[in-house]
Amino acid sequence: MKVAKFGGSSVANAEQLRKVANIIQDDRERKVIVVSAPGKRFSEDTKVTDLLIELGDAYLKNEPYDSKLQKILDRFQEITTELQISDRVIKEIEDGIHSILSSDDSDALKMDALKATGEDSLAKVLSVYLQSLGLKAAYLNPKNAGIFVSDNPGSAQILDESYEHLYKLRNRDDIVVIPGFFGYTLDGKLITFSRGGSDITGSIVAAGVRADLYENFTDVDSVYCVNPNIVENPKEITSLTYKEMRELSYAGFSVFHDEALIPAFKADIPVCIKNTNNPQGMGTIIVAQKAAQPNPVVGIASDTGFVSIYVSKYLMNRELGFGRKLLTILEDEGISFEHTPSGIDDISVIVRESRMPKDKEERVIARIKKELKPDTVHVDRDLALIMVVGEGLDSTVGLADKATHAFAKANVNLEMINQGSSEVSMMFGIKASKVNESVRALYEMFFQ
Repeated sequence: MKVAKFGGSSVANAEQLRKVANIIQDDRERKVIVVSAPGKRFSEDTKVTDLLIELGDAYLKNEPYDSKLQKILDRFQEITTELQISDRVIKEIEDGIHSILSSDDSDALKMDALKATGEDSLAKVLSVYLQSLGLKAAYLNPKNAGIFVSDNPGSAQILDESYEHLYKLRNRDDIVVIPGFFGYTLDGKLITFSRGGSDITGSIVAAGVRADLYENFTDVDSVYCVNPNIVENPKEITSLTYKEMRELSYAGFSVFHDEALIPAFKADIPVCIKNTNNPQGMGTIIVAQKAAQPNPVVGIASDTGFVSIYVSKYLMNRELGFGRKLLTILEDEGISFEHTPSGIDDISVIVRESRMPKDKEERVIARIKKELKPDTVHVDRDLALIMVVGEGLDSTVGLADKATHAFAKANVNLEMINQGSSEVSMMFGIKASKVNESVRALYEMFFQ
């Protein structure tokens, strides 16, 4: 049995849904299908999920939202009309949105229910289309599938009992189409995963049914070793380990949500990334282990939007509890940290810029000065992190030397180096303005 997940670009319009249907029909093992909400049809287009968020924001601000609702209905109407199937789902969407907005639920629950409308509606449309082609197919709501989650709006976590329920899907003889991105609490509340959560659903379902393969269909032939927007025609990666993919996803690779592989990884299910527009292509296979390679580096990822909080105090290392007190200040402000490189008298805490706006920065700095009495404390913004990833980095001599030479060749100053916290990656902090030339230099060093 295979679980196939189709992303937003794969279900953006009727033409793409025809390709999806052909892919499903080409392999009888594709019995469980997970779908995203319709994505962009062209570069300037807006994803349906973003349209739903705009509608919700307008509602919460007591602003008119009828035009925003109509845009959403028009997207689905266009699809059903071109596929020549029943458009009853259009009325269901409209009634469903009005029902959500008029409910007694909290604003957070309303937003989750709104955001889930895109996936839910598309799953219904695809199931009807498959039926129109003579296939035995059915829409399956996540609650009926057994996807039960924690009560954390916008960041649900799967509950262990879900897997036992999902395994029962193996007994079905039809094709089931499940909307991604959301599940239900045990008391019936609709809760979404974090953004990009359809990948999480696909991985959860694959683990639950103990699939032989989890196929994730997107709009690229494979994972590339570097962002093709930075390096022209980069090398393709034919195989990755789960650890490598997770590190790359965290550091900016957009193919997978960085949480998505965990259920598949725990269940030891291979994952294959394939292109909806070229389904016969080999794609990239992701497995638990792979044979050693001559070049241990498989990819170079980069991401911007980081902030470094630098704190210095003489003999900091002898002050019991200093690090805990610093992190407690961040916890009190609701700021999660990414990395904490430290020395004898110094410590830096790297956080996402989005988690520390200027007003929080002022409070954090004031508290650090008052409670920790440092010699120096300051914040550096506009930082980027670059990750060199590959199994075997920790046991290969000279890789760090190659990386630092690449930065030197590109005339880029290193703000931070962190090696050793992960067996499969080396991390470098630089100014965001220097990302592209740094990545190109690293690519040349390791792949050319």
